[in-house]
Amino acid sequence: MKIFNNPPREEWPDLCERGGSDNEAVSKTARLILERVRKGGDAALTAITREIDGFEILDFRVSDAEIEDAAGMVSEELKKAIDDAIANIRAFHEAQLPKEITVETTPGVTCIQRPVPIANVGLYIPGGTAPLFSTVLMLAVPASIAGCRRVVMCSPCGKDGKIAPVVVYAASRCGIREIYKLGGAQAIGAMAYGTQTILPVDKIFGPGNRYVTAAKQTVSQQGTAIDMPAGPSEVMVLADSSADPEFVAADLLSQCEHGRDSQAIAVCDSEELAKRIAEATERQAAALKRCDYVNESLANSRIIILSDRSAMVDFANRYAPEHLIISLGDAEAVLNEISAAGSVFMGNYSPESAGDYASGTNHTLPTAGWAASLSGVNTDAFMRKMTIQTITPEGLRALAPTIISMAEAEGLDGHANAVRVRVVEK
Repeated sequence: MKIFNNPPREEWPDLCERGGSDNEAVSKTARLILERVRKGGDAALTAITREIDGFEILDFRVSDAEIEDAAGMVSEELKKAIDDAIANIRAFHEAQLPKEITVETTPGVTCIQRPVPIANVGLYIPGGTAPLFSTVLMLAVPASIAGCRRVVMCSPCGKDGKIAPVVVYAASRCGIREIYKLGGAQAIGAMAYGTQTILPVDKIFGPGNRYVTAAKQTVSQQGTAIDMPAGPSEVMVLADSSADPEFVAADLLSQCEHGRDSQAIAVCDSEELAKRIAEATERQAAALKRCDYVNESLANSRIIILSDRSAMVDFANRYAPEHLIISLGDAEAVLNEISAAGSVFMGNYSPESAGDYASGTNHTLPTAGWAASLSGVNTDAFMRKMTIQTITPEGLRALAPTIISMAEAEGLDGHANAVRVRVVEK
C-alpha cells in the first residue's frame, strides 16, 4: 500500500477517488442488457446467461425440492451460526419499527402518518466469487419484520445450475420461497420489468458489482425504487498509537477480499504507525485464500498520514466511507464529529466483520461517497409512510380562510372552490 505523508488538502479529492473501470462503458452495457430483458422476457434471460456465463438455464426458479435439498447440505454448526445471527439482526431491526403518528394540528383537523410495508420487494444476493448468504439475512430479516407481502430473491448460480446451498438455506430460513437463479444486470431487469415467469417488484435491494449498481440506478429512473447505489465495498480505519497495527491490517484486508475493485484506506497520525500497518498488511495478505483479489484491491488502497486530529476527521467526512473503524484513544469524542459514514465501528475490539455477519446492524450500506447523504438498509427501508387526514365540518370552516387565501394567491381558483363549496351556507 502506498503511503501519503500529510498530503495538502488540495490533493484530498484525488486521494478520495474510488478506483474501477470506465463507468460510462459499464452503464451502457447495463442499459443494453436491461432493454433486452424488458423486450424479451424469459427468452432474453436465457440468452444473456448463455452469452455471459457460458451455460444455459431453462427454468430459473429454484424448486421446493431444491430448497429442501439445500438444507441437507449445510452443516449443523453453520445452521446454528445462521440462527444466532438472525436472532441478533432481528432484535436490532425490530426495535426500528416506526410507529403511527396522530396529531390534531388544529381543532377538527386530524393528521396521521402511518407506516405501511412495501408490498413486493426484490433482493439481489451477489454470488459470483463468494456465497454471500449473510446478505440474505441482512435483507430478508427486515423485510419480514416490515411485513412485506411478497419477497423475491435473485442470485447467480454455477455451471451446475445451482445457487450455493447455504444461500438457498438462508433464504428459506427467513421465509423466502420465491428464489431465482439469476445474477447481474439481467436479474435487476427481471425484477424491475417482470417476465413471463417473474412478476415485477416495487423496490429492489442488495449490493452487487458495477453492472448491478448501474442497472439499479437505471431502473430507479424508470419507476422501480432501489435501496441505494451499493457498489464495491470499502473501509476506512482511523488509527493512533492506541491502535494495534495487526488489527488495523486485518480490518483493511477483510474488505479487500470482497473484490478486485474494493478499497481500503488507513488514516493514521504517525509515519511509524503507517509503516507498521503496511508491513502487517503485506504479511497477512500473503496468507489469505483470496490473495489474488486482495492484491488487486490493495493496489487501489492507501495509507494516509495526517498528524492533526481534526484533519483526520475532516478527511474521513470528505471520503464518506461505507465502513468506518475508529481505533483512536478518544474514539467517543471523534465519533461526535463524524457526519458521513455508512456504519461506524468503535475501538480495537469492534471489527467490521462483526457488522458483516452477526452483531445485529445491517451490512448493506452506501458506497462511493453516498454515505454523506444516504442511510444503510434498515427496517424503515422496507416501508413507506402514508399520510391520512380527517377533517370535520367545523374544522374545515376554521381552516377555509387560510386555504382559500393561499390558493387564490397562487392563481389556483379550483383549489379555492373545492373548499368554498363545502363551507358556503346553503
